[in-house]
Amino acid sequence: MTEASAGPDEAPEGFSADPSVSVVIPAYSMKRWPQTRKAVESARHQTAYVDEVILCIDNNQELLELAANEWPGVEGTPVRVLANRYDAHLSGRDEHVKVHGESRRFGAGSARNTAAETVESEIVAFMDDDAWAEPDWIQRLLSVYRNPSVMAVGGAPIPDYETSRPVWYPPNFDWVFGCVYDGLPRSEAPTRRLIGANMSVRREALEAIGGFHVDEFDDLDLCMRVAARYGEGRIIYNPHAVVHHYVPRARVTWRYFWRRCFFVNRAKIRAFRGMGSAASLSAEREFVWMMLKKRSVVELRRAVRREPGAIRTLLAMTAGVALAAAGHVRGRLDQLTR
Repeated sequence: MTEASAGPDEAPEGFSADPSVSVVIPAYSMKRWPQTRKAVESARHQTAYVDEVILCIDNNQELLELAANEWPGVEGTPVRVLANRYDAHLSGRDEHVKVHGESRRFGAGSARNTAAETVESEIVAFMDDDAWAEPDWIQRLLSVYRNPSVMAVGGAPIPDYETSRPVWYPPNFDWVFGCVYDGLPRSEAPTRRLIGANMSVRREALEAIGGFHVDEFDDLDLCMRVAARYGEGRIIYNPHAVVHHYVPRARVTWRYFWRRCFFVNRAKIRAFRGMGSAASLSAEREFVWMMLKKRSVVELRRAVRREPGAIRTLLAMTAGVALAAAGHVRGRLDQLTR
């Protein structure tokens, strides 16, 4: 473990008396180093006081050494660089390939656990290594925690495209590449799901649920367990808390779209089983209902007006839901055969 100096115990004069917060960023790839560095710097330069930024490196010694030499003794918000101390997720690489269409040596949930276990701040905020935060990101998250009943808060990961967005891509399927999607609240409101690239939780709540239990669906796992322990309405979405999430060219292709729709929902069944009584399909049912009630109507009206891509978008939505349903059924069959 390599670490830089720790931050001060209290926010300096001029900052608000919001709960203390640390930012955790899991990372795994040298290819993302420019993005990872940008992510860390954006978390360091916030309008709200941040105790520290913790960069947790998963299974990559070269990246660990590079990061450890980047921020020692830096002025302002300190950066600690840690190595993920867990490795059980490495045996599940084949499943990761199915879900993401590529081989990655990455355990996001366990890396987040490694970092969070060292945090002393009241709030732990999480961001991905290929995202960068707006300067008021933390301030927007912390403002929601002024309500003591709130246990977790997330914001909007806005897509930062490597290339142009395909005209056929359905706005309600942006969850496929980890970004805010049509169907989430448009103003601050309770929600059932947060997105891992932009979420936070009270440290006491994270400890109470035993941290993240999985690597593939760590954000889903967090939300399910927090809701089960503390009740509905304790998880809040604030669309004004913004990070920008990089979307490479490969993630807006048809191949990536159909694989994610099918394999994510297939793998969810096993994740749900691990959550026991905390698991719920209510968000999935709401997603389908909103598509039938709202989004499909919007696309049909666009098609009538002969707007570009409307028919293809409608077909892609229909295919996405069908593939998700097929993945769900296959996941249940997998469990029966096991």
